[in-house]
Amino acid sequence: MTAAYERLRDRDAVHIWRGRAPDALAPDDTDLLSEEELRMVRRLPDAAAVRYAAAHVAVRRVLGEYLGVPPREVVLGRRPCPRCAHPRHGRPRIDWPPTDLDFNLSRSGPHWLLAVVVGHQVGVDLEDDRSLDVDGASKLVMSALELAHVRARPDATARTHAFFRCWTRKEAVVKAIGVGIITDLSEVDVRPAEDGPVLVTHAEPNSPATWLVQDLPRVDGVFAALAREAAAAGPVEFHRYEELTRPTTEEEPKRGVLVP
Repeated sequence: MTAAYERLRDRDAVHIWRGRAPDALAPDDTDLLSEEELRMVRRLPDAAAVRYAAAHVAVRRVLGEYLGVPPREVVLGRRPCPRCAHPRHGRPRIDWPPTDLDFNLSRSGPHWLLAVVVGHQVGVDLEDDRSLDVDGASKLVMSALELAHVRARPDATARTHAFFRCWTRKEAVVKAIGVGIITDLSEVDVRPAEDGPVLVTHAEPNSPATWLVQDLPRVDGVFAALAREAAAAGPVEFHRYEELTRPTTEEEPKRGVLVP
């Protein structure tokens, strides 16, 4: 494995990558996508197709940096759902090359967020501050204590922020587990009154029961949260995707952005 992988493993860290989709893809970008991803691109409207493709291309490029293989050689798949064992909506995984690297991707509009870790399960969620019926949505996804916390905020802006803190934390947990939208989110209490990191307990078959959950810094007004196994308590380190992809010259050779 690469020095980037070894540093990630030895520090028991989580690397968070942020990026934003361009207005148009480079001509060879779609060459990196799987047939399944290409079918999705063809079904989506133009702007949504670019955003989807750009994020999935970025995943392969970032993972290739850790795995030491060209991006087009990274093969992605899914684990079976821990609750129903369905192979189509479990957690994402790297099918090739063999590795214990784990990752999770979240997208919202043009923004995307990727978490990478070694030997643990991880989940991230990213949500923009879109127009939303906070009160109505809160009733659907929050526990009684969470709902009381949101309603007690002093104004509409504070209630919106409290809602998205709850929502992103909950989504990060269920994505880390791999059960997704079949979960009753009101049963995943994420303790929004606490700034965090917080310990969240939510058990599913064949999965850890306790998760360390934290809010991530807001960038461009976008809310985000990270969930990882409680045993994985190393540092969270942030990287910008443009650092990986910016052009270099002979006078300034490409420096590995993952290794100091």
